Amino acid sequence: MGCLSGVEGPYMKPSQKKLKHIDKKYLWHPFTQMRDWENEDPLIIEKGKGNWLYDVDGKKYLDGISSLWVTVHGHRKKEIDQSIKKQIDKVSHSTLLGLSNVPAALLAEQLVKISPPNLKKVFYSDSGSTAVEIALKMAFQYWSHVGVPLGTPQTKGAASGAPTKIKFLTFQNAYHGDTIGSVSVGGIDLFHQIFKPLLFHSIQANFGNVETLICQHRDELAAVILEPMIQGAAGMLLQPKGFLKKLRKLCDDNNVILIFDEVATGFGRTGKMFACQHEGVWPDIMCMAKGITGGYLPLAATLTSQKIYDAFHGNYEELKTFFHGHTYTGNPLACAAALANLEIFKKEKTIQKTQSRIKQLKKGLEKFRELKHVGDIRQLGLMVGIELFKEVETKTSYQLTEKIGIRIIQHARKLGVIIRPLGPVIVLMPPLSITEKEMEFLLKVTFESIRVVTENGENPPFIPL
Repeated sequence: MGCLSGVEGPYMKPSQKKLKHIDKKYLWHPFTQMRDWENEDPLIIEKGKGNWLYDVDGKKYLDGISSLWVTVHGHRKKEIDQSIKKQIDKVSHSTLLGLSNVPAALLAEQLVKISPPNLKKVFYSDSGSTAVEIALKMAFQYWSHVGVPLGTPQTKGAASGAPTKIKFLTFQNAYHGDTIGSVSVGGIDLFHQIFKPLLFHSIQANFGNVETLICQHRDELAAVILEPMIQGAAGMLLQPKGFLKKLRKLCDDNNVILIFDEVATGFGRTGKMFACQHEGVWPDIMCMAKGITGGYLPLAATLTSQKIYDAFHGNYEELKTFFHGHTYTGNPLACAAALANLEIFKKEKTIQKTQSRIKQLKKGLEKFRELKHVGDIRQLGLMVGIELFKEVETKTSYQLTEKIGIRIIQHARKLGVIIRPLGPVIVLMPPLSITEKEMEFLLKVTFESIRVVTENGENPPFIPL
């Protein structure tokens, strides 16, 4: 009968008990200690509608983290559903190696239109990590083509043999993805320390010493990479006002490429289409993913200035080609979803409408300061980090064995809200389509979950939305 004998057919829904058994027997979950998972009662999602997710028993949960920061207009958005279905009737995949396709070309045009005005070219990939990997390789190869000998003035550049500008400056607490290149420019030991023997060396800065380090290493720096305005996976850490302008000038003065990682911050999360627009600072290369398809399909893009692109122009035999690509680069289904996503932004005036929810969120978070274990609240747009301490006055952290963040999000789940922690930081990042009533519910459940778990209070009665 073959290797699939005895397995449920694709349209036959197994019982929740059987699904949980299958999951624990075969599936390895990301960023998850599987020993804990195997002893838990896992939540298995079957469907979504609007800003809600439904498990296999039909219980609904408010999607308080946009299904890991990707869902923009909610689940089962009619326009995106129809765009994908329409594209399926034409072609689901065709390579961009030596060919093009209609959605990929049209989307590239639209991405350039909504991005910083100096960005002119679009290179597709599959995820935020690969978008960053591409940016790093582009910056490295750019200097190989342009050539700048060590010790010479960096304002003009000159042809040379081996490139000398081969290093990257990154920041403490940076997170740019999980591929080896992106981990090499990461700065969170919890995620990155174990892989150090595999990584290339990067120069790590903080907001205080960045000027010194750029000037000191200008002859060997290929690029600076930064999550603009806010470091997401670090716990929603905000940057000093005006820092992006300072960094742009430093890069210009020292002939260093500036890369912005807008994977988490792009597509309206901060109240602007892209976070760098808050300060009107434009990078030479920009990475985007997550919300690009509205949360439907894997797609990423790395956008570059004309200057970067032109350095790769040459005769075939010069081997200036950017030798990088992915099988599903520019996938027509994903690009069709992204086109529909961008059309919704325009049609529904999504960025403008989000402003009232941002204000509501900011006002609602003030109440959280009453909780005695809340040490800091950081917000930019609809991106929020609520940091918890065992003792706020002394900034005494919770022990890992206490699993404080995990316990809080598990309690919230019982009350009908899905959120996630970053260690002792509770993260909120709802879809841009969240309603006033849903935002109120999200804040109420998060508040009570923090209170109950950290203060050992009584479990409050659950009042459905």
